[in-house]
Amino acid sequence: MMRTLRNLSLWMLLAGALLAWQTAMARELPDFTELVGEAAPGVVNISTTRVVESRNPFQGFGGEEVPEIFRHFFGDRFPVPPGQTPGKPQERQSLGSGFIISDDGYIMTNAHVVDGADEILVRLNDRRELPAELVGSDERTDVAVLKVDTDDLPTLRLGDSDNLEVGEWVAAIGSPFGFDHSVTAGIVSAIDRTLPRDAYVPFIQTDVAINPGNSGGPLFNLDGEVVGINSQIFTRSGGFMGLSFAIPINVAMDVADQLRNDGEVSRGWLGVMIQPVSRDLAESFGMDDPRGALVADLDPEGPAAASGLEAGDVILEVDGAPVHDSSTLPRLIGRTAPGSDVELELMRDGERRSLEVTLGDWPDSGNTPAGESRDSDQARLGVTVTELDAEQRERQGIEGGVRIVAVDPSGAAAKAGLRPGDILVSIDHQAVSSASELVTLASELPTDRAVPVRLYRDGRSLFVALRLTDD
Repeated sequence: MMRTLRNLSLWMLLAGALLAWQTAMARELPDFTELVGEAAPGVVNISTTRVVESRNPFQGFGGEEVPEIFRHFFGDRFPVPPGQTPGKPQERQSLGSGFIISDDGYIMTNAHVVDGADEILVRLNDRRELPAELVGSDERTDVAVLKVDTDDLPTLRLGDSDNLEVGEWVAAIGSPFGFDHSVTAGIVSAIDRTLPRDAYVPFIQTDVAINPGNSGGPLFNLDGEVVGINSQIFTRSGGFMGLSFAIPINVAMDVADQLRNDGEVSRGWLGVMIQPVSRDLAESFGMDDPRGALVADLDPEGPAAASGLEAGDVILEVDGAPVHDSSTLPRLIGRTAPGSDVELELMRDGERRSLEVTLGDWPDSGNTPAGESRDSDQARLGVTVTELDAEQRERQGIEGGVRIVAVDPSGAAAKAGLRPGDILVSIDHQAVSSASELVTLASELPTDRAVPVRLYRDGRSLFVALRLTDD
């Protein structure tokens, strides 16, 4: 009997401890009810309509209107896909989200939500539907500003995305698949994330469930402040897979203010082509650790060239802000107004230097085609090279250089990543203008450290780190 009572007491103690633990855990988890109640009125649904020309069902047959074989079977009566009328424009609709940033009708969303739209309709939380005008959009940051003709709208409070920390709770409100004002929550997985083709946005990565229709909606911190615009997901299935990306609100508002005031976005332009600094390249430039942005080439008409920046310089700071890697530089320069003076801290020839540059305005860019190759000559380093004539050098915009026509797969050049067709213009900071000069310079290279090699590939300049062995 006593043993039974002791066992019962033990089970009661365990049950009490478990209940206390569950209660404590519940208190630790955030409650989003108050946040949603306050913020939901400022979140909107955005639907767009785009008119496209009806596609001929037989388009794609080499430009012929209808192949003769089909005329043989159908005469002049050709089948039309269901839902289409021959020759009649078709309407295509899409859905997204947005949020109100001012009570006089300005709304922020993603540029891709309204791209190409002929008609934009905004549905408010109170079920009113209002036509919207596109004030402006910026494809590079995927930010757009809309305007509806009404007053006294509920607005959202904007936070400071620079204060976000990895691991903190965030929530999203949007219209995934058209389900208005759906709420999802998660944590900040990473900050300052770089995505392909998005050099100007330091994305916030979260595990908040985002799906088609959430685009353009707000991302909130626990204080109910907007800290980002939900923009992209990484997916192999078309749906949410745990990787969501939001545009920081500080970046978005800078763009939105320019769109509201000027109708377009101006960005600072340095006029350089950059590449990452690898550990071997850092060693070859006399740096303790790999950081900064390596200048691989300069626009001869750009502000960097005019200010004395050189290929091979490693930019470490912009106005005191550290350049952690090559993806950081475009953001720091792009958010600075054209015409501004910025001070660059850089590494050149193993020494730190300061250089002031007056930024230009971002121009349209293009690629310079590569030149043609010639017959070969012999050089060291496991490469066979040929010299360039005056026309080829002029085409590349270079004064010297030799073209690599063959690479020994087991040589140092192959290990460094050099390829046939590359134009080698300098090695260990020494210009190369002929095959014999390359042989001389290569014979003097050290074997205890990596050295930088500058080359042109497909019309673009880049550096690689080459390390010789004692063999």
